[in-house]
Amino acid sequence: MGNEQTPQPPSAAATSHRPTAQETSIADTAHRWLLDRIGDLWTLLTDRPISLYAASVLRIGYGLLYLIFLLREFPHRDEIWGPGSPWTPVLAQQLFDQTGWNSVLILSDSRAYFELCYVTALLTSALFTLGWRTRATSFLFAVVVASFHARSIFMTDGGDNLILLMALYLVLTACGRRWSLDARRERLRTARADNAPEPVRSLYARQLLDARTTLTTVVHNCAILVIAAQVCFLYGSAGLYKIQGPTWGGGTALHYALNLELFQPWPALSHLVDEYPMVIAIAGYVTVLLQVAFPFVLFGKLKYPVLTVLLGMHVGIAVLLGLPLFSGAMIIADAVFLPDRFYAFLPRPWRRAARRTGMWRPAPGRAAEFGSVPPQGRPGVPDSKQQITPARSDTTPATTLAPERS
Repeated sequence: MGNEQTPQPPSAAATSHRPTAQETSIADTAHRWLLDRIGDLWTLLTDRPISLYAASVLRIGYGLLYLIFLLREFPHRDEIWGPGSPWTPVLAQQLFDQTGWNSVLILSDSRAYFELCYVTALLTSALFTLGWRTRATSFLFAVVVASFHARSIFMTDGGDNLILLMALYLVLTACGRRWSLDARRERLRTARADNAPEPVRSLYARQLLDARTTLTTVVHNCAILVIAAQVCFLYGSAGLYKIQGPTWGGGTALHYALNLELFQPWPALSHLVDEYPMVIAIAGYVTVLLQVAFPFVLFGKLKYPVLTVLLGMHVGIAVLLGLPLFSGAMIIADAVFLPDRFYAFLPRPWRRAARRTGMWRPAPGRAAEFGSVPPQGRPGVPDSKQQITPARSDTTPATTLAPERS
């Protein structure tokens, strides 16, 4: 009798095993969630190019902005970058030895060589804006921006730094597939080749073409994500730096900025705005709040009012503080966060009005642009699915930086 043990109730035994089963279920769920997220990220990077319209807006914006900048400084080009600059090529080369920068402008002290470089820079900026042979002109544009930036680096500001970064990033993007001369030429070529038989390619050629298309897509998508991350880092770091300053916490930072003679293009306007201290304090607090919160509102519809307020902020900086280059660079950078369907909708009101007045007729091969955003794959190259099934029109909206659910 003493050796007998009381049997454990079944319910108690099941209860002892229940936590282990629950932990296993949580681990499986987390594992599946992680695999799903990795799969979604892989699909985002390899499926098709994202934000093609946004990349084209960046190309047009930065190309046009730098072209205007070079034209504005044309009368002073010799004092800033040329042989007559106080920052001589010898001093520039000494700085390059320390920083690792370089510039094509210091290859010769000849004035004729400098004038040739300046004309080439103007032409490159114009062709890059128009999207002519974008793969080549994007590289030349990056060389131009880097060379002029490095030649007189002490005469630049934050706008120049951002344009330089974006010029380097845009080399890796397919920024010429929308709103460009390249896109127009490809559209006309596709329209002429509609009735032509498709050339027969070998298996090796098809695989090589698919690999090239996938590589181009991945590089483009990664570059777009890097551009978005760069803008988020810029806003977030600027907001965090402002928080550390007592003037921003006290709401007086904009008051001091408006009273700096260096940043008073119109002193009367600056003094007029400075007469409303409450408005200035509120504007300062809103600026800090939006900059800190910016990276966290990008994946919802709240980003639209935030981008609108930031647009007004940059316009105010350009007008009140006399920094149009910096403000323009930031406004263009914000365009990367707008979805492709937004840019595809922009021409519709003008086209409707033009059709009513009889001033516009659709060109061959452009009918699909009215119904939806056109397919985001490589123009003229079907993907692997289209090689198996017959071609059909794509009515799915283009992929953006993050899918939005209405």
